[in-house]
Amino acid sequence: DNPLLEFKGIKLGVTICEDAWSDPELWDRHLYGRDPVLEAADKGADVLINLSASPFTLGKAELRRDMIRRHAASTGLFFVYVNQVGANDELVFDGHSMIIDGRGCEVVRARDFEEDLLTYDIPADTIGRRGAAGEPGEARPCFEEPEDQAQSALQLGLNDYVRKSGFSKVVLGLSGGIDSALVAAIAARALGPENVVGVAMPTRYSSGHSLDDAEALARNLGIDYRVIPIDGMFQTMLDGLASEFKDCEEDVTEENLQARIRGMVLMALSNKLGYLVLATGNKSEMGVGYCTLYGDMCGALAVISDVSKTWVYRLSEWINREGEVIPRSTLTKAPSAELRPDQEDQDSLPPYEVLDRVLEGWVEERLSVAQLVGEGLNPAVVKRIVTLIDGAEFKRRQAAPGIKISPKAFGIGRRYPIVADYSSLHR
Repeated sequence: DNPLLEFKGIKLGVTICEDAWSDPELWDRHLYGRDPVLEAADKGADVLINLSASPFTLGKAELRRDMIRRHAASTGLFFVYVNQVGANDELVFDGHSMIIDGRGCEVVRARDFEEDLLTYDIPADTIGRRGAAGEPGEARPCFEEPEDQAQSALQLGLNDYVRKSGFSKVVLGLSGGIDSALVAAIAARALGPENVVGVAMPTRYSSGHSLDDAEALARNLGIDYRVIPIDGMFQTMLDGLASEFKDCEEDVTEENLQARIRGMVLMALSNKLGYLVLATGNKSEMGVGYCTLYGDMCGALAVISDVSKTWVYRLSEWINREGEVIPRSTLTKAPSAELRPDQEDQDSLPPYEVLDRVLEGWVEERLSVAQLVGEGLNPAVVKRIVTLIDGAEFKRRQAAPGIKISPKAFGIGRRYPIVADYSSLHR
């Protein structure tokens, strides 16, 4: 049962969060076999209220607004929608509270991604009167562009995670590449540049331009920049393992040693100096396992683990729209882990535009291999990518939590067995 609440003679139809997500014309499947909002209206509610903790994903604010308008217009009642703001672990709550009048018109809107307080008087002669118009109130600005929304969500998620963890400063590796550049830019905006430490950790395979780009980024952001060469540590590891590796060719083992030394250095700085470590891997890499356990996956929070590589470039260009923050050369050079001579990501992976489309279709849209191939994608490439995605679950299970901005992020919202025969799904 969903009884009405009465306050000073006004009957309030109060629903909680997903109670409002029941419009049969918007959803193919329903959470309930009933519509709590419609029930409240039919019972004689004068005003509808929804108290919500609706987490952010890209495009959801517009969907919510449309949904609440439809409820108000279909019932003819004022609808007060109040949404939480802030972040808990992976989830970001974007606020964006509103009041819609009985015609389905927005009369009040609060800010998104920050706490806000608005008051609005519903005229006494309109309360309970179906289809009543409301006087326009204050509609505070909200982000309309998806890049602004994504950036704001990541900043809010990072700020709240660090603050609630009891830290004030963060540290991350700066490779001169685009992923660490984007994370550094987000961190500087979320926490203030004085609270961000970027560390370059070059080896024999690090290019001069990567160090130049890392330094230029730190200078543009105003963050603390340090260089800790790790080639000596790397060589010590190689020497210590030489007798065990004497009959073996160099392979990914030597590459992973470098990544793990970098993780160890960052954790040492965290332990000694009290910094929280940020992991900088993106969703594309996390998806196919192009990352190193206990290496570049090291950290307390994976800021962009739900941001695909194509979106990493998109957000970086957005940040640069009013002036260069991320060096142009970082945006234009071929992505590389720089763990072996002349290495590029595309030596090991399909083009990112292909990888990201398969990742989006397979993970977020739950499309089959046949459906993805039907879009004109190469069947062998599709099967390879989905096989990599399913085979990398063991890495993701050990990854730091990441900030969710897509409809389906890796982590607690998508749990698959680590060891399973997925071959039947790849047909």
